[in-house]
Amino acid sequence: MRPFRREAGAGARPGWRSLRVRLVLFVSVTLAVVCAAMALTTVYVQRVYLLGDLDQRVTNAAERSQGGLQRRPGGATDLGFLNERGQPTGTLAARFADGKINAAEVVTEDGRQDVLGAAQRAALKGITPDGSLHTRTIPGLGTYRVTALGGDGVPVLAGLPMDGIQQVIDRLVVLEAVIAGVGLAAAACACAVVIRRQLRPLGRVAATAAEVARVPLNRGEVADLARVAGRDTDPGTEAGQVGAVLNRLIDHVEASLAERQRTEQRMRRFLTDASHELRTPLASIAGYAEFMNGGSTTIEPELAWHRVSAQSARMTDLVEDLLLLARLDEGRPLRRAEVNIATLVAEAVWDAQAAGGDHDWQLALRVDTPVTVVADPSRLHQVIANLLANARVHTPAGTKITVIVEATEATEATEATEAGPQGPHCVVRVRDDGPGIPADLLPTVFERFTRADASRSRAAGSEGGSGLGLAIAAAITEAHGGRLEVVSEPGRTEFSVTLPIGPSPGPSPSPLPGV
Repeated sequence: MRPFRREAGAGARPGWRSLRVRLVLFVSVTLAVVCAAMALTTVYVQRVYLLGDLDQRVTNAAERSQGGLQRRPGGATDLGFLNERGQPTGTLAARFADGKINAAEVVTEDGRQDVLGAAQRAALKGITPDGSLHTRTIPGLGTYRVTALGGDGVPVLAGLPMDGIQQVIDRLVVLEAVIAGVGLAAAACACAVVIRRQLRPLGRVAATAAEVARVPLNRGEVADLARVAGRDTDPGTEAGQVGAVLNRLIDHVEASLAERQRTEQRMRRFLTDASHELRTPLASIAGYAEFMNGGSTTIEPELAWHRVSAQSARMTDLVEDLLLLARLDEGRPLRRAEVNIATLVAEAVWDAQAAGGDHDWQLALRVDTPVTVVADPSRLHQVIANLLANARVHTPAGTKITVIVEATEATEATEATEAGPQGPHCVVRVRDDGPGIPADLLPTVFERFTRADASRSRAAGSEGGSGLGLAIAAAITEAHGGRLEVVSEPGRTEFSVTLPIGPSPGPSPSPLPGV
C-alpha cells in the first residue's frame, strides 16, 4: 500500500500559489490600478483647470497692460504699468517694436521691477502678438505662461509664473499617494481578513477530504466516512457546492465499498457453496472407485459404476451451470433469433407435464396475435424450464401450476421507476398454489446456491438441486433486456418473466393437447 502524503489541510500555511494569496494580490493590484487611474485623472483635471485659470489671468494681464500703455504717455521702452496695483509677484511684461523685444521687466517679491537680461529675453523670442499662449522656461525665473497682444493697440507681452501650479500639483500628487497607500494597505488587510473568512468553509471541506483520504479503503470493514457539515453545503455558495458534491462523492464511494464488500461476501459464500457441491459428488466417486478397486462384494460393480456415472453427470451439470453464469457475468453476447414466445412456453409446459404427471398443469395464452421476441431460443427455453422445474420440485403432488402468456404496454410510471423493458413487452407468469416461499428467503431467492428445501415441500424421491436454477433464470432474463420477479405468500407463488417484444411475429401456436 502506498503511504499517504500529508495533505494541505485547513491549518496549513498558504503558499504563493494558494487561492487566498492570489485573491489578495489580485484585489490589491486591481485597487492599486484603480487608485492610480483615479489619481492621474484627478491630477490631469486639476492641472487643466489650474492651467486654464492661469491662461485667463495671463490674458487679462496682457489686456490690462495694453490698455494702460494706451492711456499713459511714454517711450517704446516704457513699462511703468507694472507699478500699478494688483500686479502679482513674478508678473512679466515686455514691449515689442518691429517684432523685437525692446524692454522686458519682472515684478520682484519686494514690489520693484527687475530688467531681464539678454539670456532671459532670448527665451521670449519667437512669440508673436497674436494672443496665443506659450510656455517658456526663463533662466533664473522658472517656467512662465506668456502671451502677446497686438492688434490696434500697442504690442505688449505679459506672463505669469507656473511655479504655483506645479506646487499645487506636486502637493496633490503627494497627498493622493499617501491616501492611496493608506487606503490600499487598509483594503489589502480587509480583503485578506474577508477572503480568509470566506474561504474557511473551503478549508473545512479540504480537511474533510483529507480525513477521508487517510482512511484505508483497501481492506477491513466499511466504516462510516466523514461528511462535510451542513453549514458548508449551501448550494448558494461556491464552497457549499463543493461541499455538497464532495458529500455525494463520499456517499457514492461508501455505497461502492459496501457493494464491494457484499460482492466479496457473496463470492466467498459462492466459492464455499460451489466447493461443497463439487466435493459431494467427488467424494462419492472416490468412494465407489475405492470399492471397485478393493474388490468389495458389498456393492455390485455395475451399481457402483452406475453411481459413479450419475455423480459425474451431476458434477458436470454443476460445472456447466457455473460456466454459464460466468459467461453471463462477463456479458458475452447470446445467439439472437426471432422466437415465438407462446410456442416456446407451450413446448416447455408439455415437457414439464411429462416429467411431473402428479401435478395439475394449466396453460393460458392471453394473446390475440402471435408474440415474437428476439432471444436465444435454447437459453430462453432454459429460463422457462427452470421456473417450471422449481414449481414442480418444491410443491407437493396435486399442486396446480398455471403458466400464463400475455402481451402488454409498459405504462409511463413503470418505465420511469422499474428496471426492465420499456414499450411493448410480453410477460410469462408461472403460478402455483403450493406452500409458498418463506418471507426471510424471498429477498435472496435469485442469489446463487439459495435453497428452500428446509421450508418448502418436496416431491418424494426427488434429489436436491444445486440452488443455481433461479439464479441462471434471472441472469439469462437480464441478458435479454428483461427482468424476473417473484411474489409469494402461502397458497400462491408467482414468478414473472418480462421480455421486450421483437419486430417480426411468427405463426400462432396451437394449444397442446391435454394441457
